[in-house]
Amino acid sequence: MAFQIALIVFSLLLMLLVLMHKGKGGGLSDMFGGGMQSSVGGSSVAERNLDRITVVVGLAWFACVVVVGLLVKLDS
Repeated sequence: MAFQIALIVFSLLLMLLVLMHKGKGGGLSDMFGGGMQSSVGGSSVAERNLDRITVVVGLAWFACVVVVGLLVKLDS
């Protein structure tokens, strides 16, 4: 039960973090105006930290998916 709640929390947090990223151009971000912005040399410190946090939350989400899958398999 705890891993299922953690999975929901990590899923919501991961969606929020991905939506906070700036569009890098190309793909769907151009469709919504993301390609109109010019990037002035590299990403900022905040963007790099957001990238790192997103990767860590993504790994935690993946670990929760594996644990919940194993628990479901063992229960049946």
